[in-house]
Amino acid sequence: MTDNEKIDLIAEVLDVESSKLSPDTVLSDLAEWDSVAALAFIAMLDEHFGKTIKGTEIRAFETVRDAMNVMTK
Repeated sequence: MTDNEKIDLIAEVLDVESSKLSPDTVLSDLAEWDSVAALAFIAMLDEHFGKTIKGTEIRAFETVRDAMNVMTK
């Protein structure tokens, strides 16, 4: 999966335009990055990658790149 495809998935989770995001986007700067988005991210990881992740791991994310790094099969 390309980086652009990963950003598209994250944008879908956040319900924002993918053009608003880059790997260096700071998640805490996004109003859309909240507990609901974290749950949606967990569901997306399970659906698309068959992975599970803990809330503590998500809370450690600082940038979109951190989220992208766990998006592997």
